[in-house]
Amino acid sequence: MPTIDVLPRFSCPDWWDRIQSGQTPMADVPVNAARAAKAVAFFNRLRLPDVPGNPPLAEACGDWFRDILCAFLASEDPDTQQQLVWELLCMVPKKNSKTTYVAGLGLTALYMLEVPNRQMLLVGPSQNISERCFGQAQGMIRLDPKLDKIFKVQDHLKCITRRKTGTKLDVKTFDTTIVTGEIPILTILDEVHELGKKAKAAAVMQQIRGGGITKQRGQVLMITTQSDEPPAGIWRTELDKARAIRDGKGGSSPILLPVLYEYPVEKQLNQDYWRDPLNWDMILPNMNRSIDRQAIIDDYENNGRATKEAEQIWASQHLNIEIGVGLGGDGWSGAMHWNSCVDETLKDLDDLLGRSEVCTIGIDWGGADDLAALYVIGREKITRRWLGWGVAWARPTVFEQRKSIASRLRQFQEDGDLIVARSGEEQAASAAAICRKIYDTGLLPAEEGIGLDSAGVALLLDALEELDLTEPLVRAVMQGWKLQTAISSVPLKLEDKRFVHGDQSIMAWSVGNAKQTLKGSNYIVTKEVSGAAKIDLLMALFNAAMLMFQNPEAAHGNIDDFVNNMVTVTW
Repeated sequence: MPTIDVLPRFSCPDWWDRIQSGQTPMADVPVNAARAAKAVAFFNRLRLPDVPGNPPLAEACGDWFRDILCAFLASEDPDTQQQLVWELLCMVPKKNSKTTYVAGLGLTALYMLEVPNRQMLLVGPSQNISERCFGQAQGMIRLDPKLDKIFKVQDHLKCITRRKTGTKLDVKTFDTTIVTGEIPILTILDEVHELGKKAKAAAVMQQIRGGGITKQRGQVLMITTQSDEPPAGIWRTELDKARAIRDGKGGSSPILLPVLYEYPVEKQLNQDYWRDPLNWDMILPNMNRSIDRQAIIDDYENNGRATKEAEQIWASQHLNIEIGVGLGGDGWSGAMHWNSCVDETLKDLDDLLGRSEVCTIGIDWGGADDLAALYVIGREKITRRWLGWGVAWARPTVFEQRKSIASRLRQFQEDGDLIVARSGEEQAASAAAICRKIYDTGLLPAEEGIGLDSAGVALLLDALEELDLTEPLVRAVMQGWKLQTAISSVPLKLEDKRFVHGDQSIMAWSVGNAKQTLKGSNYIVTKEVSGAAKIDLLMALFNAAMLMFQNPEAAHGNIDDFVNNMVTVTW
């Protein structure tokens, strides 16, 4: 008898085939048929409050969302009769009525669940989005006299209560106080990608998920478009987790069901493919319902294609093209390969040092309103692959003067990849201590092991000199077009997986921010070209790469002795 391979739970290896054939791109989930039928019947009777004629969802909603509704509210293991789907992440482009549909799902859940006196949350990332969620749910109730008898609506509190059970659906704006004590039995998060820009988002999500380890577990449904910036923070984490589960790499018993409307990476890289409107229907499940075909084509031609930046934003929102993958545009050519070169075993600097036969250090220094960055490249023993790890610094003034990225910087600080220094002297001393730690391993070459931009580095040079790190070990790396070797060759190493790195969100952010332009016969990546976006860690990487391209040899010492006698350095 042939062996039948059992797929990991919620994996969906044929997700792209399903999208192409008009099916929902998710694994087949067993459901309780009676419960699913009850949920669909209630959901279908809800009417759209903001559409002429107020059509019922039975007509206005596509089957794709009913598949999500049934999987989330009626999943059941046929052997144990236990619920299977505790979390669900749906990524679907704009204008597919996701806010309206999740408002309907929230009401359906409130009707279905018989648990008394509990709390449900429907959370938007901004006041406008949360008010729209509440407005849709409120409008659905008031269009149906029978529902008005089932639910009590408190407009001023943005709260809907099921009269029979006393369980409430509270509509709130995301912040650190949305959960105060009680663990919600069900939480719906709209536009999760926006949470990647918010400080403390991971802590709030952990609090929401606290119900998952109690006897009366809590469910979480996340629905969102792709981010209009390179995915970062908690959105990067949730997206990567969902893709891993979908691809069968999420462990034996995940609780999150992925439903991701996106093109495969090779299609995202093919800009001729995704720019063709003939290929849009697959990613837009509400085409010819909430989306008018000619209207979206006209919008792209007249607005989406106005500039490269406009096209990036348009395609990320309307086609879920990930910026840094299919929207390289004028981005650095290595960005498209960056996320595929993560080495999960490369956790920190000590891991890199333990695996390397020689290292180089690149530094890009910044002023009081800027970041400073240090990047280490190690050449791996035997394989001679490059290994990468970085760290950045910010002074408190950066958070005041760069408010548009302050929440991101706080998240990087929580990750441990951004150090907040009280002064320039403290910042320089911290960087110098890392350089000295690497020097003490014997892994730096005798000459040209620490490369830096010569501008504004007086404090750093003083700190390095105090630790006996001077020329010829320390050298200036010429900038601008003279970084051409690193700018053009590092992407080739990434493409062939001859350069791997730790999974650092701050580095992915820096890589995604970089803009590349052709000047004469050379490509350049500079802070001036990239505008206000921070690329300091990438510039530090280029400086380290320029030194590693010289094929250096370690000066002295034995790394095994260093590892055995390792002393922790406090940054």
